[in-house]
Amino acid sequence: MADLKQLARRIFRETLAAIDIPSATANILVRNGHTLCVGDARFPLHNFRDVIVIAVGKAAHAMADGLVRVLAPDVSFHGVVSAPTPPQTPLSNFSYYVGGHPLPNEATLQAAQAILSFLHRCTENSLVFFLLSGGGSSLMDFPLDPSLNLQGVREFYGMLVNCGASIEEINIVRKHFSAVKGGRLAVAAAPAAKITLAITDVPVGRESALASGPTLPDPSTCADVHGILQKYSLLEKLPASIRRWIESGKMPETPKQDHPAFAKARFSLLLGMHDLFHHAHRASEAEGFITCCDNSTDDWQVERAADFLLARLDDFQKENDGAAVALIADGEVSSPVTGAGIGGRNSAFVLACAEKIAGKPITVLSAGTDGLDGNSPAAGAVADGTTFSRARAAGMDPRDFFRRSDAYSFFKRLDDTVVTGPTGNNLRDLRIFLAESR
Repeated sequence: MADLKQLARRIFRETLAAIDIPSATANILVRNGHTLCVGDARFPLHNFRDVIVIAVGKAAHAMADGLVRVLAPDVSFHGVVSAPTPPQTPLSNFSYYVGGHPLPNEATLQAAQAILSFLHRCTENSLVFFLLSGGGSSLMDFPLDPSLNLQGVREFYGMLVNCGASIEEINIVRKHFSAVKGGRLAVAAAPAAKITLAITDVPVGRESALASGPTLPDPSTCADVHGILQKYSLLEKLPASIRRWIESGKMPETPKQDHPAFAKARFSLLLGMHDLFHHAHRASEAEGFITCCDNSTDDWQVERAADFLLARLDDFQKENDGAAVALIADGEVSSPVTGAGIGGRNSAFVLACAEKIAGKPITVLSAGTDGLDGNSPAAGAVADGTTFSRARAAGMDPRDFFRRSDAYSFFKRLDDTVVTGPTGNNLRDLRIFLAESR
């Protein structure tokens, strides 16, 4: 079973290595002389006096590098990049901000102000590229409520992230409190031609949730926000200034599909769930596993997702009796913070599986493709059929660690964390289930 853990780690690493963001960016933008082709849309570059690049998210540096390959050297451009890490090689004409994640920092607010300053100067002769990837919600933000300072924003974010709400619900609330989310960047650059390229960490059909949808019409409403605040009993817990702002009725509705700013906007998906599945599927089959993919557990509670996927693995084993099998799942599971420990939803998911697979020839790995898992330094963790007994022998109670939201500490003591460092990627979380032949 130790070999299965190593194989799971290798499949994860090879999946990450197969995702080439600069090349994917360059491939979707086709230059034909001075004409830029994005799908069936044509943009005569010589018609634009001003080309602006706004790159926000965990993959911002790689996406900006890919765009520069297409534009340079004959197209002049300038812009803003906000990412969780500084660039290895800064590009000229860009202002860089190292924003906070998962909680905003001062650079988060500065990046938003710099971006709005660029966009408010746009004319009909401007072309704006928005390069968006996961994490953008906390890497670029500025509150609509002018009385809200950074500390208030951080308290607000922390409350939302830890209340048990789904990612979709969190994004609905954040959109309505922000000057840059929920389509408001598109409105800021209303007269310009706008191209958004996205690496999505959200389910298909919910693209407006990526980075809280700064360039897309927002389907959610103020009524949805009030419902979410009531559902999780958040109103009385909010910072006083936000509560006063809500109660005063000053929260405006986000721009919808009929807003004229979206008439000159185009959105293209650069990489998404299918790319992650494709590379993980190939990597696992190259290791000799009959493999299937399942994305039905997105936004599920950790325990429910673990039970479902392990049952799915068991069924798949029965369908392929005598063969080693792999189940690949993606998406984000919901893991409310119930203690002051270290960890995130990926290590919590693996911890929830540890007792369920005890004594079985099964390995489970769950990790973030961005290299981050909650407040821990790891991307996630890996467990096999010996994990539960090893923990007991070391005097550790897995259930106690789970209750304290301390899954990272649990797996750190067993040397079973998955550590990559920031990857510059963000194609959602990846879960790998491996089972030996029966």
